Amino acid sequence: MSIVEYAFFQNAIIGSLLASIACGFIGTYIVSRRLVFISGGITHASFGGIGIGVYLGINPILSAMVYAVASAFGVQWMSRSVKVREDSAIALFWTFGMSVGILCSFLTPGFMPDLPSFLFGSILTISHADIVLLAAVTAVVATVFTLFYRTILSISFDNTFARSQHLPVSVMEYLLMALIAMTIVSTLRLVGIVLAMSLLTVPQMTANLFTFSFRRIIAASIAIGWADCLAGLAISYWLNVPSGAAIIFASIVIYAALRTIKSAVRKFK
Repeated sequence: MSIVEYAFFQNAIIGSLLASIACGFIGTYIVSRRLVFISGGITHASFGGIGIGVYLGINPILSAMVYAVASAFGVQWMSRSVKVREDSAIALFWTFGMSVGILCSFLTPGFMPDLPSFLFGSILTISHADIVLLAAVTAVVATVFTLFYRTILSISFDNTFARSQHLPVSVMEYLLMALIAMTIVSTLRLVGIVLAMSLLTVPQMTANLFTFSFRRIIAASIAIGWADCLAGLAISYWLNVPSGAAIIFASIVIYAALRTIKSAVRKFK
């Protein structure tokens, strides 16, 4: 327990809590709308913003956030206005973002020391500035979901009905796409580009084992997500392995164990 006294580990615990709250809200919307593939596309497209930030000498997280939001809007616009298939639009921005990031990384003089942390996550290296950014994103996400909960609920389960009720579906979809992009980028330090999609889906899948209520899934996935992060941090510390991979490994093991237990209980009833 002596490691808890260190500032970097305290930052990791606070960061994991904030990430769990933001992903609890956004992930529930993603899973209910079946936007997992879109979130994966935005996650990988954000690498283009990281590469641009490194090449220009600016904060790569901020440039990645701008690039990710632009990519999310691009996918939404192409699939709705240009009538391009959604999966094709995602593939376009996914591969373009990755190519831009790789090109900028190789064009940058010297080397890119933080590249592994962006790809695979390194929660133990998050700074105070990262926590402030994550806290701001979490506050915005929680506020939007609190103020527009019924509208988001309607859009999540019946987009056509929501339009028939003259709800601002298009505006909310763009707003939620922006929040998805912001949440993904703000959690890159936690689990990295390669694994970020899991943090937005596995806790929700675990919560869905016990409830079908949208509100309860949000609450349960926040608690489960934080438990996954703490378990992953413990594994990372004990085995001296990357924290991002350990967190996702722990979350999937917990999901599989709970699903197995639930199936076993059903058989004995």
